[in-house]
Amino acid sequence: MYLKLKSTITNLMLIVAVFSANAYSDESKPNIIFIMSDDQGYGDVSSFNPNGKIQTPSIDRLAQEGMRFTDAHSASAVCTPTRYGLMTGRYPWRTRLQKGVLSAKTVTLPDGSVTVGDEPLISENTLTVAQFLQGQGYDTAMTGKWHLGFKYLLPKGSKIDKKRGKFNDAAPVGTKIVNGPITRGFDKYWGFHHARQMGTWIEQDLVTYNLENTDEMLNLITEKAVDYIAEPARQDKPFFLYVPLSAPHSPVVPSKKWLGKSGINLHADFVLEVDNSVQRILNALDNAELTSNTIVIFTTDNGTSPQAKIDELLAVDHNPSADLRGHKADLWEGGHRVPYVVRWPGKVKAGATHNKPVVHNSLFATSAEILGVNLPNDAAVDSFSILAALKGSSEATHPVSIYASISGHFAVRVGDWKLAACKGSCGWSAGGDNNTDMQLYNMKSDRGETKNLYKQNPEMVTQLKKQLEQTVNDGYSVAGKVGSNDVAVKIYKNSKVKQPKAKNNKSKTNKAKKEKSKNDSK
Repeated sequence: MYLKLKSTITNLMLIVAVFSANAYSDESKPNIIFIMSDDQGYGDVSSFNPNGKIQTPSIDRLAQEGMRFTDAHSASAVCTPTRYGLMTGRYPWRTRLQKGVLSAKTVTLPDGSVTVGDEPLISENTLTVAQFLQGQGYDTAMTGKWHLGFKYLLPKGSKIDKKRGKFNDAAPVGTKIVNGPITRGFDKYWGFHHARQMGTWIEQDLVTYNLENTDEMLNLITEKAVDYIAEPARQDKPFFLYVPLSAPHSPVVPSKKWLGKSGINLHADFVLEVDNSVQRILNALDNAELTSNTIVIFTTDNGTSPQAKIDELLAVDHNPSADLRGHKADLWEGGHRVPYVVRWPGKVKAGATHNKPVVHNSLFATSAEILGVNLPNDAAVDSFSILAALKGSSEATHPVSIYASISGHFAVRVGDWKLAACKGSCGWSAGGDNNTDMQLYNMKSDRGETKNLYKQNPEMVTQLKKQLEQTVNDGYSVAGKVGSNDVAVKIYKNSKVKQPKAKNNKSKTNKAKKEKSKNDSK
């Protein structure tokens, strides 16, 4: 009797184990992990820059096992708007944020309590990709940088601690977060708001920890991602894990283990630590036996910042923008063309490359097409699915793409042609052709944007201006959608843009220093 009972229990345990192992393996609902580093340029990933001096073997592993997109772009050359486009599948300049990034405001309420922060850029009636996936039965989690607006609700008599250093402002432990990520589609959230508040660690909607040093942040974010993947619950239902990293954005503070590892400078050290974070996440998937049914996407939010000490990188023949012109904040390619890699075992051919333009906004529509779900006509109005590209099609997925610089100037891309509606970079890089009001480049023959064809090809200029105006004014760019801009959008703007002070890029040491640029939080 005992042997029969023991045998029955064993068989039941095997059945349960098989069911658990297969519960997440429904290929129609793959897990999705989206990793996005911060201020890491196109040339700061070695598989995109064979002449570079910074090696990123873990990101390269994704490229070897998946598909590289060599013409991928963020919707903006700076932080907040890029994240808005990713989360909503809608261009960020359709909102109130027409340039720059969100910043904090302090308001005293009638009861004496204080709010610090900004209203969410994502309105309550705008569907996010996280909310969509929640509705499809996904567990949704985020660990990392939000920077899309929320408020700290500080009790009467308390305040943000600003004496901890420029990048280490800390809200009191126990402070409530109002309208944070868990109100925009995430079941679980761990992280921080933006670079100037790296002293504040948030879990769900509460401040739970004040960091002693900002060099803790990247490891904390990575640990939470790894722990989340390892939880037994991941075996029970599909999940969406969004991992917007804190690095290598300023403050450029690689942890002690990584100091000097590159032999170049702090930025290069920090990029190596980012690559290690990717490795830890991939290892966690392998250890949990979740790799085979998980889509992993790696990208960056925009180009490399001048805070990377670009002169030091160039001195050792490492260009963080590879062969592209410009860097973070610019309308030139170095500002918004980014490394983009997708691994999906058994679905995406290993070592494949796609060379047509795509934009971060594509995550939303791609997720919906993978799941076979039709989105509402007013959702993801600027999101084109890249599923066909992932399946091997070489055809273009984006009939039109629009990118913006930090100043809100636009560039429109149709096929091989790009029209930048301004003079110069309209960001932080100096130089440019001041003999024309706009710049026209053929990106197939001149992706370094060295030859402005504005005067030589007026017909193309007219065509692209018409496409830009139509896309902006329609309120959507995907056929069949409906939409409108939240505010009036000025398409053509004055090209004068304030440049950051040159001294911010002159350090010749490999020691951590206090950053002084007013643009660091962007």
